[in-house]
Amino acid sequence: MSSRRSRSRQSGASRISDEQIVDLVSRLQQLIPEIRSRRSDKVSASKVLQETCNYIRSLHREVDDLSDRLSELLESTDSDSAQAAIIRSLLM
Repeated sequence: MSSRRSRSRQSGASRISDEQIVDLVSRLQQLIPEIRSRRSDKVSASKVLQETCNYIRSLHREVDDLSDRLSELLESTDSDSAQAAIIRSLLM
């Protein structure tokens, strides 16, 4: 089944217009540092989505790294200290 047919069968409330897609891609373009730092305003929607996925993956890696570092710090801290309580709250 073509995408046009499947889109036409969706309810009116769940449909998204081409204009809305363009707006959402534009918003993503403004949020992603790799794209925002470029001088050119012309970036394809597929490139914006690809860079968005890459950026989300890098954020996941950064969160994992920071969690690991906090866990290591917690292990080296007195478990009853105020500092340990702060670290535990950050890990939750």
